[in-house]
Amino acid sequence: MLTALLVMLGLAILIGASLGYASLKFKVEGDPLVEKIDAILPQTQCGQCGFPGCKPYATAIANGEADINCCPPGGDDGIHKLADLLGREYKPLNAEKGVEKPKAVAFIDEATCIGCTLCLQACPVDAIAGAAKQMHTIIAPLCTGCELCIAPCPVDCITMETVQETVDTWKWRFPTFQIKPVNTRTAA
Repeated sequence: MLTALLVMLGLAILIGASLGYASLKFKVEGDPLVEKIDAILPQTQCGQCGFPGCKPYATAIANGEADINCCPPGGDDGIHKLADLLGREYKPLNAEKGVEKPKAVAFIDEATCIGCTLCLQACPVDAIAGAAKQMHTIIAPLCTGCELCIAPCPVDCITMETVQETVDTWKWRFPTFQIKPVNTRTAA
């Protein structure tokens, strides 16, 4: 019995050490530019940009395969940040991809919900809780407002409600201007 325990312990240590070595030896480095672009994107995973999520869109921007103005949830502010990061010219939001809207969260009318689970399958961030033939509800802090749950609902019990402005959700909306440094050596 003690021998079997020692053999199993030795195997566990050997396998753990070999996996640790392999993870260091075969480590794949990510692209830091893709990570920076992905950090700017709103992480709604809505697909309005034409890509299945924010990370593939960030990869396409970094590779020069997509333009920076295709993300309606990121809006004008996101486009400005991407333009600054990449050193590109600012472009207004591509109207074919959608329009910028205020932040909204899905709401399910619980009296109307039939528990079909179609909204559960459509939600890219798992912000809907419920089971088959049971009432569903939205977990508001997880909801990104992507509106992907609205179309599959057969009884139209899902609506989008605008998030009211509070101290936590308030955002400066006025344009900001970049201050350009003045070269004082040419003035003299």
